[in-house]
Amino acid sequence: MNTFEQKRSLLLEMIAFSTVDGHLHKREYEFLEIVAKELSFDSTVFKDFFHQELPLLPIKTEFQRIQQFYRLALLMFCDGILHKKEAVAIQQIAIEMGLNPTATKRILKLMNEAPNAIIEAEVLLNIFQEQHN
Repeated sequence: MNTFEQKRSLLLEMIAFSTVDGHLHKREYEFLEIVAKELSFDSTVFKDFFHQELPLLPIKTEFQRIQQFYRLALLMFCDGILHKKEAVAIQQIAIEMGLNPTATKRILKLMNEAPNAIIEAEVLLNIFQEQHN
């Protein structure tokens, strides 16, 4: 993910997802702020993204789609409240990304059972890899 447009698209998708339940929890905002900093967006640009509706760019590689799915899942779990709208939305987003629904359900189940919703990268990638075989 090299271009400004790609980074902006990823962050805009996360912002849109964070409000799917009708609320932007403080922890969700803080998580988004951390992601924005990691993507090299300053605070002013980040805040402006909440007022933008730009077309999302497709994510080209499967690895990048898995990363974005995991970011969205972390965002979903970071406020400690799992809303039905979020669960439905993340499954739909995963399907639109072309990710295997069985793998995404397994990932979400593991994250829900984990004390801090974090699962190891190797586990994440192995679950998707199993679906290819």
